[in-house]
Amino acid sequence: MTRTPSIVDRIGSVSGRIPFSVEFSPPRDADAEARLWRAVRTFEGLGPAFVSMTYGAGGSTRDRTVRITGDLAEQTTLLPVAHLTAVGHSVDELRAMVGAYADRGISNILVLRGDPPGDPLGEWHKHPDGVEYAEELVRLVRDLGDFHVGVASFPEGHHRAPDLDHDTRYLVSKLRAGAEYSITQMFFDVDDYLRLRDRVARLDPEQGAKPIIPEIMPITSLRSVKRMVELSGSRLPRSLEERLDRAAGNGPEEDRAAVREIGISVATELGERLIAEGAPCLHFITLNFARATREVLTRLGLASAPAESPVASAGAR
Repeated sequence: MTRTPSIVDRIGSVSGRIPFSVEFSPPRDADAEARLWRAVRTFEGLGPAFVSMTYGAGGSTRDRTVRITGDLAEQTTLLPVAHLTAVGHSVDELRAMVGAYADRGISNILVLRGDPPGDPLGEWHKHPDGVEYAEELVRLVRDLGDFHVGVASFPEGHHRAPDLDHDTRYLVSKLRAGAEYSITQMFFDVDDYLRLRDRVARLDPEQGAKPIIPEIMPITSLRSVKRMVELSGSRLPRSLEERLDRAAGNGPEEDRAAVREIGISVATELGERLIAEGAPCLHFITLNFARATREVLTRLGLASAPAESPVASAGAR
C-alpha cells in the first residue's frame, strides 16, 4: 500500500499558483545539521509540494541520507523524496536501501545512475553486481513495491550522451520503464528546458505528457556556482558569467552581496518565464539555506516576505 502521495498527485493538487519544491543535501556534521533543520522549518512554513534529499557520489552519504530523509518524513509535515544512485552499489545493496526507505515510510524515490566518487566527470564503472543504467534502477525499485519513481533529465544534454537526440532517448527509456516524472539538472537558459520538453513530446507523446520539473539554483557565490557547473557538466552562459565577474570585482574576496543580487534576479527571471511557459513546478537547489530561495519565492508571489531579525539572518544565504 502506498503510504504517501505521489509527487505527480501532489503537484497536481496545488491550485491558484504554481507549486514549488526544494532540494536539501545530507549535512556533514552537527553544525551543518542544525543549519539544515533551520532551513527545513522555514520551508515547512512556506508549503512546498515536496522536498528532496540528495545522495553522495558513490553512496558516500548513504546512512546519513536515509536517516535525515526518514526524519523529514516522521518529524515534519513535508513530503520527502529520497535520492538513490546506482554507482558503487550491488543490486542487493540497492534493494536494502529501498527497504530502509520503506521502513521510514518513504515511497517517493528519485533514481539516478550517479557520478563516480572523486571525479564526477570521470569514467563511470558499473558495480560487478550492480546495474548499468538508470532505466534498470527504475525497474528494480518499481518491482520492489508500490513506490513512486522519478528520474533526472538534462536540458543541455547529459555530458556522457553523444548528442541531444541520444540523451532524449535515454530519458524516454527511463520514463517508459515506469518513472512518473523527471527533475532537470540546473540550467540558466529557459530555452534549453523548452527544447527538452519539445524533444520528449515529439519522440513519445505519452511520455512527454509526464511532468518535467525544472531545477533552479539562486546564485549566491560566483566561486560556488562555477564549481557546481564544472562538476555537473552544465553550462553558465557567457553573458551571465561576465555579469557575475564584474559584480564579484577584482579584490581578494568576491563581492558576495553584488553577486547574490544578480543571482536572485536571474533566478526570479527564470521562474517568471518558466511559469509563463507552463512548467509544472519549480524545484530549487537550496544548499541547505532558506534565505535566497525564499527571496525568489517572494518576488514570484509564491511566499510572503520574510520577517527575520538581523540576528536570525546572519550568515544565511
